[in-house]
Amino acid sequence: MQILSNISLKPYNTFGINVNARKFVEVTNVEELRQLLKNAYASELFILGGGSNMLLTKDVAQTVVHINLKGREIIEETEKEVVVQAMAGENWHQFVLYCIQKDFGGLENLSLIPGNVGTTPIQNIGAYGVEIKDTFESCTALDVQTLEIKSFSKKECEFGYRDSIFKNEAKGKYIIVSVSFRLSKKDHKLNTSYGSIDTFLEEKGIRNPGIKDVSEAVISIRQSKLPDPKELGNSGSFFKNPVVPKQTVEKLQKEYPEMPFYVLDEERVKIPAGWLIDRAGLKGYREGDAGVHKKQALVLVNYGNATGQEILALSKKIQNRINERFGIEITPEVNIY
Repeated sequence: MQILSNISLKPYNTFGINVNARKFVEVTNVEELRQLLKNAYASELFILGGGSNMLLTKDVAQTVVHINLKGREIIEETEKEVVVQAMAGENWHQFVLYCIQKDFGGLENLSLIPGNVGTTPIQNIGAYGVEIKDTFESCTALDVQTLEIKSFSKKECEFGYRDSIFKNEAKGKYIIVSVSFRLSKKDHKLNTSYGSIDTFLEEKGIRNPGIKDVSEAVISIRQSKLPDPKELGNSGSFFKNPVVPKQTVEKLQKEYPEMPFYVLDEERVKIPAGWLIDRAGLKGYREGDAGVHKKQALVLVNYGNATGQEILALSKKIQNRINERFGIEITPEVNIY
């Protein structure tokens, strides 16, 4: 375990923001992590996983700890189900593909989401009608004070829309070490109604799809709409889809009858933030190297040398425009530092 000084974090965040870490260290096992936490600067740590859900707006004064714990294993298995555990540093998409290859169902709709396994419960990541909480079994995390491993059940994680206990009362108190998922081995329950998955399958002539078919549909759809972070810096969806009272939608429909929405319950409705941004005329908008993606308005991009401050300023401009135009507040999904 080597502690490095003045390291650029550009290769470690999918936005490609060039900020420096005063100190940088990579850990590959729990004992290294414990050893690091025992040191005097333990209270000044900046935990970094896949760097896919953050916007860095300044140099990092804390010691950056890159979590690179690897490994995956089956820890429980029956005729119908399996519990698969993956270490926090495993690439999420590669883990999904591993499960599909084994014919373990439940994660296929979450294909091609950037980042590592360890950060998935923090955000309760989701796509195409599925969230982590739907298959989540448990996770283990290291208590930064006691240095003991604690296991969190689904209930204890307090999952919400792009939310969990790790973004609230447990924030900064734990470092996730591994995550376990309960997946199906047979009679997979497919979710193909969200987005254009059904349309994709129909066009391919697939009438009895399997989990691999759904995964390939999601990958194709995402690639057609979303930029590859390796080619164009981005952090995926920048904003959460706002949840508003039913009356708000009824009022807006008078002016925008074509507005898409998803009913959550009798009182609340979710509106796609991407549609709001597009309708406000900001799709493809650009200020210097900071911009709104031309194909998906929910994605902010770095065209090359944008700073985190410039992308943050653009995001605030978008928030103000949406509030002025629709009377709706949209909030960032990414973590801003």
